[in-house]
Amino acid sequence: MQGKSVSIEAQDGACHSTALGHSTLDIAIGGGLARGRLHELFAAERADSSSAAGFTAMLACLVNQGRAPLFWLREDMAERQARLYPPGLAEIGIDPERIVLVALPDPVTLLRTAVDVARCASVGVAVIEVWRSPRALDLTASRRLALAAKASGVTILLLRVEAEPGPSAAQTRWSVHAAPSTALEAGAPGRPSFIIKLLRQRGRPDGGTWHLEWDRDRSSFRDTTLSGSMVSVSLGRSLARGAPLRTG
Repeated sequence: MQGKSVSIEAQDGACHSTALGHSTLDIAIGGGLARGRLHELFAAERADSSSAAGFTAMLACLVNQGRAPLFWLREDMAERQARLYPPGLAEIGIDPERIVLVALPDPVTLLRTAVDVARCASVGVAVIEVWRSPRALDLTASRRLALAAKASGVTILLLRVEAEPGPSAAQTRWSVHAAPSTALEAGAPGRPSFIIKLLRQRGRPDGGTWHLEWDRDRSSFRDTTLSGSMVSVSLGRSLARGAPLRTG
């Protein structure tokens, strides 16, 4: 099923959402991923970091269907270790020319800049990549991000690498785990596949685990079966190599 936008009513007022393409998952989160909100995504284990990055990029692709720029903010340290790779983004369905990569020197500067970006209504989606658990990323910082997103309508995807969940103002919180994929015809590699778990959502029941695969042609997630070979990690590697994108 192709991703589409729907309107839902949240407890704190009207909220638009984007269907992810998996019917039971979309029902569980009230019709789709709420836009103009803060969402937090964790790698289930350290080895799942690349899969979490890939899943986050796919969410960004799905939510940001227009021509608005997609910002990806990360620390200089992360950029030195694993640069975003334009062809890998293109494999997902993201036009690299629409991404503004911003590398900052430390978590404090990263989060301050993230709030400024989130306040700009012309931004479509902002991915904020934070490694481990810096002091600067506390409940107050997450509230600033959540309020900025709600005021501007910018969707924020907070990608947490090698971190454990803590107090947060996020609308939803997820863990992402690499999963086997189903091989295509003639033994071709299958679509990128993930097991995701809904850890928390505001105003609705928590919990639920889904096995999804990404359909690039339809820019949508879909249900899949637990068979085939592991491909999610290779996708993550394709996102993190080569020359950097343009830096703001």
